[in-house]
Amino acid sequence: MTKIINFQTDPSQYKHWKVEYDGAVANLFMDVDEDGGLFDGYQLKLNSYDLGVDIELADVVQRMRFEHPEVKVVVMQSAKDKVFCAGANIRMLGGAAHSHKVNFCKFTNETRNTYEAALADSAQNYICAVKGACAGGGYELALACNHIMLTDDSASSVSLPEVPLLAVLPGTGGLTRVTDKRKVRRDLADVFCSVEEGVKGKRALTWRLVDEVIPNSKFDEAVVARAHEMAENSAKADVAKGINLTPLTREISEDAVIYSTVEVTLDRAGRRSTILIKGPTDAAPADMAAFEAMGDQSWMLRCARELDDAILHLRLNEMELGLMEFQTQGDPESVIAHEALMLNDPDHWLSNEVLKYWKRVLKRVDMTSRSLVATVEHGSCFAGPLAELLWSVDRSYMMLEEFDGDNRPMASLTLSAGNFDTYPMGNDLTRLQTRFLGTPEDVDTAQMRIGEALEAGDAEELGLVTYAYDDIDWEDEVRLFMEERASFSPDAMTGMEANLRFAGPETMETRIFGRLTAWQNWIFQRPNAVGEEGALQRYGTGVRGKYNMERV
Repeated sequence: MTKIINFQTDPSQYKHWKVEYDGAVANLFMDVDEDGGLFDGYQLKLNSYDLGVDIELADVVQRMRFEHPEVKVVVMQSAKDKVFCAGANIRMLGGAAHSHKVNFCKFTNETRNTYEAALADSAQNYICAVKGACAGGGYELALACNHIMLTDDSASSVSLPEVPLLAVLPGTGGLTRVTDKRKVRRDLADVFCSVEEGVKGKRALTWRLVDEVIPNSKFDEAVVARAHEMAENSAKADVAKGINLTPLTREISEDAVIYSTVEVTLDRAGRRSTILIKGPTDAAPADMAAFEAMGDQSWMLRCARELDDAILHLRLNEMELGLMEFQTQGDPESVIAHEALMLNDPDHWLSNEVLKYWKRVLKRVDMTSRSLVATVEHGSCFAGPLAELLWSVDRSYMMLEEFDGDNRPMASLTLSAGNFDTYPMGNDLTRLQTRFLGTPEDVDTAQMRIGEALEAGDAEELGLVTYAYDDIDWEDEVRLFMEERASFSPDAMTGMEANLRFAGPETMETRIFGRLTAWQNWIFQRPNAVGEEGALQRYGTGVRGKYNMERV
């Protein structure tokens, strides 16, 4: 049986990361267990990492936001002598299936983006303190931090050696962050990304690759001083105590994955999965104090966590199920009430974190390389944050008028204020702004209907769903679409969907996930990188890769 990759973990299970909390400053130590790889066949030497290391890091970053909101500055550093991080483990990459390599890079990209955005989203600032070699994915860890400090000694350097050594690209945003975030001059970036040994000391500072270079004898003291200075100047409000993120309740069987608010049904013959999200069954808490007292059991937070885990499970463990169908069932007014509690008190630390988490989960849906469809049936609760799914998917179908024998409430969708500013996509536009890029006045028209239960006729007229079908046509139209979609080439679908989902302006995030990831996906299949004589296979043997020198 294929090993199931589990994205749930907690500090008691960490093998690779350690955190020390000191009031407003948290010290995050990378201390990778060489023998703690997610799969057999490689050792994680020199703080190199695989997906298991990044699953832990994602958990650290998430808990930093919810369990330790008192933290204003996080210092990322190595617990090993003379090495910060050697990057993604080459043996792991060389032996991994293409699909695993691509999904590994996507998840690590999402993790980097999460702590990079922690300053803007949660006023938690990340500093990277680099002592020793900081290579490839190690430097990409540093690049996602907002301030990089490098010790000035003969052993410490930053580098992106993937092109000369491995015939691949930096896989987690390195090229884009060098030019777009660090604003390194293009010719210097070209030199930097072409040399194996990297750049040290003053040159790294002059080229804008780091923010500070400090003599080794003063480095540790300077890092502590800089972290406390940033904490003192932080605009983050003081929060005495966070909430605990307890383990999710999840049951996995051959054809289903069941949570408390999310049910995933697996149709292997039809090559699709159905994700049913159940709306809240309890009334919204009276105020944020009551919400906070519920810990992680409020519907808004519990549903976000469960949907996030379900998406990741499907991505990595069910890769032949190429179509994801989203359904909801419940009371839309209750969904709106739960969201409104937070929208009405956005400055409360927990309401901010929950809403920002929904933003990240919805982005995770956007970035999932599956055909996505939503079916708005009677009794559904596509409202507020769940309505965002209707504009994340490639198509949406909605039941029109009453169906014979169906006693559920009429199918409807309900817009909230959150749909117009709270959950932006990677292009920094809302999903409605992206949907109506050519007709922005349609966003204004939709905004005038906030709070209304929009049935199929109105929803279709407003452009909020793709098709509305009555009882006669519903079953056949939905079935034909799903059968057709599942029959298309998954490669062509991935390319088409990724190109159509992200209209509008380019941002650093869209360039990372679009341009850089698309090129890496292609390069990961080329024999120059992964063939028997390719660079990934020959790495460490003392023999260079043998390349087909034809330019494509």
